[in-house]
Amino acid sequence: MKIFLTGGSGFIGTNLVEELLRRGEEVRNFDAVAPREDLQGAYWVQGDLLDEKALVSAMTGFQPDVVFHLAARADCDEATTVEEGYRANTDGTAHFLSAVRATPSVRRAVIVSSQYVAGPGRLPESDTDYFPHTVYGQSKVITEQLTRAAGLSCCWTLLRPTNVWGPWHWRYPQEFWRIAAKGLYFHPGGAPVRRCYAYVGNVVWQMLRAVDLPEETIAGQTYYVGDEVADIYGWADGFCRALAGKPAPKIPRPILRAIALAGDVVTAIQGRPFYLTSSRYRSMTSDYPTPMEKTFAVLGKGPFTLEEGIAQTVKWLRQHGGPEFAVSEKKAERRKRRFPF
Repeated sequence: MKIFLTGGSGFIGTNLVEELLRRGEEVRNFDAVAPREDLQGAYWVQGDLLDEKALVSAMTGFQPDVVFHLAARADCDEATTVEEGYRANTDGTAHFLSAVRATPSVRRAVIVSSQYVAGPGRLPESDTDYFPHTVYGQSKVITEQLTRAAGLSCCWTLLRPTNVWGPWHWRYPQEFWRIAAKGLYFHPGGAPVRRCYAYVGNVVWQMLRAVDLPEETIAGQTYYVGDEVADIYGWADGFCRALAGKPAPKIPRPILRAIALAGDVVTAIQGRPFYLTSSRYRSMTSDYPTPMEKTFAVLGKGPFTLEEGIAQTVKWLRQHGGPEFAVSEKKAERRKRRFPF
């Protein structure tokens, strides 16, 4: 198949392109930035989502069978608005949909949204039950609304990734994984914090299922993509053991909260985030389940276990994550002798 992607140089996109090339597909990646993986450079064409003419030209010139729309601004910036800060997610999506309409060869279109279209606190009652709690989430609501109203003649599907992690993640190496490698991570005690984390290999597998399944199964449908809802301690503890050679210690929440408040002060003075702030503390202690039953019934569960995902991610970190991860491998081996459980 000929497959056209926007955002193939990003985190999920890099993993998706890698799998498509492994499958022998003909790939074209339309992205403003070069691929993170040098070997993918031959399949990249530089372009901006906000340049509608360039996007339409690139897609119609390639004449793909399948298109994936992953390109987006994916951070959560509450100091801006959808109109000012997230045009890539709104106007960019509109331009992508125009390109699809202009390309009659397209049989399947997969548009990537986000679980953030429905914030924590309750489960959505339908695919259009929107209650975003961030500006980014608001922009992804518009992504979905534009898709539903686009009148595409091809088979289209909306996918909502959950908390995706794995190789080529742009933020975790500088935050959680670096802290875990140094042995500085502390997990909040008390009740389990339940979320839907997702190894990127499983997300890519589910995304491709949305292409391989019959049209009548996935046309016009919305699916979350990710792994089962679980206590996030298992994920955090697994990385602490793999990177630092010791389990993730639990400390009482009042103590962790006090550290977070002190971190707010340090952050304000230094001008850069401390290891733990109030914002991060809230994230660590807030449940955010997502409804995965429909996904597992139709797309299925991914083939990788948590342990396999952690092992593959740690291997990638040793190679690409920076010197602290290479050093931590030796430290982890020494600590494993002290913490064999």
